[in-house]
Amino acid sequence: MIASLRTGRAKFARTRHLGRWGNRFGPEPGMGFHVVLAGSCWLITESDPPVQLSAGDVVLLPRGAVHGLAGSPDRGINALPPDSEGPDGGDGDEDAGCATLLCGAYRLDHTQVHPFLRSLPEVIHLPAQLGHHPALRSAVDLLAADLSDPQPGADAARPALLDLLLVYVLRAWLREEAARQPGAGWQAALDDPAVAAALQQMHAAPQQPWTVQELGALTGLSRTTFARRFTAVMGLPPLAYLTWWRLNCAARLLIRDDAALATVARRVGYASEFAFANAFKRQFGVSPGRFRRTRLQEPVQHDYDLAGVPAG
Repeated sequence: MIASLRTGRAKFARTRHLGRWGNRFGPEPGMGFHVVLAGSCWLITESDPPVQLSAGDVVLLPRGAVHGLAGSPDRGINALPPDSEGPDGGDGDEDAGCATLLCGAYRLDHTQVHPFLRSLPEVIHLPAQLGHHPALRSAVDLLAADLSDPQPGADAARPALLDLLLVYVLRAWLREEAARQPGAGWQAALDDPAVAAALQQMHAAPQQPWTVQELGALTGLSRTTFARRFTAVMGLPPLAYLTWWRLNCAARLLIRDDAALATVARRVGYASEFAFANAFKRQFGVSPGRFRRTRLQEPVQHDYDLAGVPAG
């Protein structure tokens, strides 16, 4: 789901801060993230009290919300300078505000926001608790080691490690959310054999003329039982979710492929170009042809250059 929304690699920078420092980040056109590699700092948001972060902590901003990082919690978000201006301060007790951070963002196409992303909170904070989320801790350690001692192949390793970090952060959050709300949400969907099997089929073959009865039969459930179970877990009826997925697949094809509109329609399960165009306009507000022309006229989003990450 995340891969379907990505428009390039993650961008990031490794920085070291001393003394009285602080920066404001966002809004980002995607997911923002921070990893505390060493030392400690404070996470400052617009609505919640400051949260102290320690070495090994990971913070993910799924929708790129405005937030700040600082060496002390005594300033509000609006008192911090934007990240583009560089860290402020430098006076005061250097040891008190020492922190080494990995900060960056995953660029996403927000015209195609998956329901999973909408279900995430504005801020996900995963503390480095002993024994909690060992796979995530390992990914953080690997990334920190690669940044502190660059080796041949770093340009290939770092993007892969960042992708792995994102996967493990979301896995960890799903587990914690499942503990807080048993039987609901996306972890419940992935844990439910019937719902997970239906999602897999719809994602793999959106062009198939799926019916609720067929999807239920694949999972060994009656039409009514399957529809009720899918809707309870996902928050959308099966065919409403299928329509959403088909049209988002179509949007990606329109941008990345020069196939005729009728061909795109067939690839995502519409026998009629007219029916496809009407459904597409209802979801995106413009016709498929206009959507393609507009998106192709936008500046090309190249992958971020991940070489030469500064050490300070």
